[in-house]
Amino acid sequence: MKPLVSILMTAYNREKYISEAIESVIASTYQNWELIIVDDKSKDKTVEIAKNYADKDSRIKLYINEINLGDYPNRNKAASYATGKYLKYIDADDMIYPYGLEQMVFYMEQFPEAGYGLFTMKQDKNKAYPYQLSPQEAYIKHYFKFPIFNRAPLSSIIQREVFNLVGGFTGKQNVGDFEFWHILSRKYPVVLMPHSHGHIWWREHDDQQHNIHKSNPFFLKYLLLANDMLEHKDCPLDENQKRIALKNNYKAISRKIIIGTLKHSIKKGLQAKKASKLSFLDIFRYAI
Repeated sequence: MKPLVSILMTAYNREKYISEAIESVIASTYQNWELIIVDDKSKDKTVEIAKNYADKDSRIKLYINEINLGDYPNRNKAASYATGKYLKYIDADDMIYPYGLEQMVFYMEQFPEAGYGLFTMKQDKNKAYPYQLSPQEAYIKHYFKFPIFNRAPLSSIIQREVFNLVGGFTGKQNVGDFEFWHILSRKYPVVLMPHSHGHIWWREHDDQQHNIHKSNPFFLKYLLLANDMLEHKDCPLDENQKRIALKNNYKAISRKIIIGTLKHSIKKGLQAKKASKLSFLDIFRYAI
């Protein structure tokens, strides 16, 4: 019998954490899963540790890449081995709480039309979770109410068939997940689930990529990518909604450039301006 959930664990030099990540999956109250571990040419004992678990549990499968693929390509590689109805990413330095998988499956099974689900949502004062949003409703929620697309793969559960139909992650560094939720929501409904407390535990440590750009005052990738998503021909917003969302986004970009320049340097400000493709006049006009 095929597992309902394929848990995808990409790993690179995670000998410190991978045992806890694997054991958190094994301890799940929901047990109809397969765990696919794809090592990206680790130089430490990650593979050795993972192999010990795979040798003891037939549901755990270990694959080793011939070359280092990098973050998002390796996520796609892991998905290519999956056989379950749902894909659930859990990085090798994160953990899932015992009832996390059971809750995600329970929520998703209530909405068979949904392409994917997102959690780590703040409290919605007007509606109890879970609930489904159409493509247009998802974009409206993100751009006019509160952001839902700024979630890591850990905060998602995805229909494998839908993942394959859209072609997986494009591979954009740092912002690939943000982009992917936009792509999915062009065509498929999304289920919003309660906050992640009780679902997953996201570990913070110095080796993570987010620490590289988190302190960068000119990190505009998310805002610039949002422009591309809003201007895409398949964006589900109507023309007026697009116009307002783009205006708000350009305002955020402009203010970020001005504030960052004042706090840091003109040189960095000019670099940010170039990346934004805005003129000085546009920046001041949008910022006002």
